[in-house]
Amino acid sequence: MKRLILMRHGKSSWKYDVSDIDRPLKSKGKLDAKRIAGAFKTFDMDNDFTIYSSPAKRAYTTCEIFTESLHFPLNEVTIVEHLYDFGGSAVVNFVKSLSDAKKNVMIFGHNHAFTSISNIFGDKFIDNLPTAGLVVLKFDILSWKALKKGKTELLLFPRDLK
Repeated sequence: MKRLILMRHGKSSWKYDVSDIDRPLKSKGKLDAKRIAGAFKTFDMDNDFTIYSSPAKRAYTTCEIFTESLHFPLNEVTIVEHLYDFGGSAVVNFVKSLSDAKKNVMIFGHNHAFTSISNIFGDKFIDNLPTAGLVVLKFDILSWKALKKGKTELLLFPRDLK
């Protein structure tokens, strides 16, 4: 069995004159990420997971907030250029290339990729994965290369935690 945890970055700010990859989180984005991390901690899952992040500042900052809350060593997070993907094909290809020794994988990244992946591989339709939204997909597979339709095991959206 494998689990894929998709965490969309928190709400980002457009008020700075920076490139898209350098856009920071708004305070609301930081707060929502903390709320989701707190709720995720209560989910009954073995904490043996590997974390990857898009190099985008908003995704990595969301990842930092999450790892702090989970007491996960930030130096064990791997930044992967291919996760700066908005369509989803690069993320799917990345997941299919993972070592089969990895059981639970968490990725911090972007939409539309994460909504699309959630709908292709999960069994619950999501109209739009909101900022700081989290989806856990569970697969009855032994190899990531065999990625196929699985089960949507958990949906956490900030609006549901207020």
